[in-house]
Amino acid sequence: MGNGTSIGRVRGLGSAHAGAHHWLLQRFTAVGNLVLVSFLVISFAMLPDFGYDTVAGWLAQPITATAMILMVISTFWHARIGLQVVVEDYVHNAGTKFGVLTLLNLATIGGAAFGIFCIARLALTGAA
Repeated sequence: MGNGTSIGRVRGLGSAHAGAHHWLLQRFTAVGNLVLVSFLVISFAMLPDFGYDTVAGWLAQPITATAMILMVISTFWHARIGLQVVVEDYVHNAGTKFGVLTLLNLATIGGAAFGIFCIARLALTGAA
């Protein structure tokens, strides 16, 4: 195959079929974050005060606790996808990339698990 034209050099290579999946997940989690953070802000605005007992009682409600757990999951998932793309684009050494992606996954899973645990503990114990 000669040098030819630009289109001749890339014809037949096709797409990698991986970018669209991450792009769509990033957009879906962004919409989910927008809805859930809006719920959080509106709910906070409707609270009479921000004392521990008031917020713990608010979080003890099933719909509120569920929405907050979904927000934690969506936020950490969104962050993981975005940071993964940055690492894949800018870290070129395969070993370093593997290490950074492993740390990224551990940090996001650990952060989400901690957030879910805290919400569940407050939701299940109420304002005690």
